[in-house]
Amino acid sequence: MIIGAAIADVLARPVGPEVFKTGSMAAEDIVLSTGGDGLNEATVLAGLGEEPFLCTVLGEDFAGEIIRNHCQSKGIRRDYICSDSTLSTGINVVLVEKNGERSFLTNPYGTLRNLKLGHIPNPFPKEVEILCLASIFVSPHLGNRELTALFSRAKDQGICVCADMTKRKNQETAWDMRDSLSCVDYLFANQEEGALLTGREEPEEIGAVLLECGAGCVIIKQGARGCYIRNREKSFALPGFPVNCVDTTGAGDSFAAGFLYGLSKGLELSECGLYGNACGALAVEQLGACRGEISPDKIKEIIEGQRRKNGEKNL
Repeated sequence: MIIGAAIADVLARPVGPEVFKTGSMAAEDIVLSTGGDGLNEATVLAGLGEEPFLCTVLGEDFAGEIIRNHCQSKGIRRDYICSDSTLSTGINVVLVEKNGERSFLTNPYGTLRNLKLGHIPNPFPKEVEILCLASIFVSPHLGNRELTALFSRAKDQGICVCADMTKRKNQETAWDMRDSLSCVDYLFANQEEGALLTGREEPEEIGAVLLECGAGCVIIKQGARGCYIRNREKSFALPGFPVNCVDTTGAGDSFAAGFLYGLSKGLELSECGLYGNACGALAVEQLGACRGEISPDKIKEIIEGQRRKNGEKNL
């Protein structure tokens, strides 16, 4: 089960500072796409052949209908998509620079920031073996206390708990979050997010602090450089795959989904990391989150192609 935001993205590329100095400017691409950390992860998992539950909240509006239709077409289970007529479905405006980096305009009063414990099933469905909160710090209603209750409940049901994060919003530290982090089996963060939370800069140090605060395994997403993985027995880095970067929107979510897929198949930790790197690489080659072709065969092709170049053993 994936718990997190499901929104619509309006993306424009390329956009630089000069756009604010003129009344009108042509862009190479302007795209309406689905987005949000939870929906992105669920979409990638569905592309890999899974049928994930998505737990989120949507408004009863046009953007919400687009997302519901997307879930139906992709095979994402909608049993726990809640509706709230008092909220507008989240819409982000994403301005993408020539190098693929982006800036967001968001509405903090819509569904994006309003996911609450009451939207999340209790108990979880018996089919759920892996639970992933797509981003700590997105919803102000899911702080350390609420997340501790949520994750503890999942652990009591024997569910593997995973969590990704975004940048902290209120100067939280890893120690402030240690009650909830101690319930997390696999914790994802990109290097900037991890540095802000821990006060450390290097991935090895970030990982050490997060383990000290109770996480079972820490995965640091490093973009084009790949990832760094650390648990209490070992640590290692996995290089990324060479790609033509168009837009980094959803790349971290795609990485997390690839890693989760590996977990669901019982793969070794390093193989889970490779699946994450491959899914993240695919995500950046198109404008918009999760719009590229993805399948188990496509991911294996990417991994095995790189291994052939490196003279390594294939999957």
